Amino acid sequence: MKFIEFKDVTKTYSNGITACADISVSIDKGEFVFVIGLTASGKSTFTKMLYREEKPTKGVVSVGGVNVGKLRNRKVYKFRRKVGIVFQDYKLLPQLTAYENVAFALECVGMKNKDIRPKVLKALERVGLKDKVRSFPKELSGGEQQRVCIARAIVNEPKLLVCDEPTGNLDPQTSKEIIEVISSINKDLGTTVIMATHDKDIVNRMKKRVLVINNGMLVGDYAKGSYKADESN
Repeated sequence: MKFIEFKDVTKTYSNGITACADISVSIDKGEFVFVIGLTASGKSTFTKMLYREEKPTKGVVSVGGVNVGKLRNRKVYKFRRKVGIVFQDYKLLPQLTAYENVAFALECVGMKNKDIRPKVLKALERVGLKDKVRSFPKELSGGEQQRVCIARAIVNEPKLLVCDEPTGNLDPQTSKEIIEVISSINKDLGTTVIMATHDKDIVNRMKKRVLVINNGMLVGDYAKGSYKADESN
């Protein structure tokens, strides 16, 4: 069984717009996969269905053997403990330090304080912020804030890391550094990474698997691929 499976997946919103149309694709555990396409192409809807922010209108989305679309609402939070999510706009709590932002993810699931501290420090060290644990978001650069977001996403050691335009607000050099952090998580921890992105340079440099979504349809699937401008435009 594949770690992630989309079987004939269609997502149509209440306004009649079909964001994903009859998508079928399988992804192995431990893969690093880019999902590319223009704004409104359907790539964000694709990633949101992985962590049950959206449900398919028809078809099956399976992650780790779990039919995500069929999960009851009261069970979604348990499923999301196994998924880390990195957003473009960080979504950090401004009144909390870097340490506290990461710890908050564990406090929400009822973990004891004595167990939280070593996990948080380990996650922050992994993303290169060992010396920023007491800093507030406003005291951090954009790249450092995104590193806190990544630490928060991996602190519970998820099997899947979903990244939605994680470098969208960053300059090229900082973007490269963030991708190196995410790549090391994929390599060192065996975490499956699914990343939606517009960043052509990163996709072309990394030479990972590339899924191309255009007008809601999966129009390309390339091993060690590049940014297919002719298909994603």
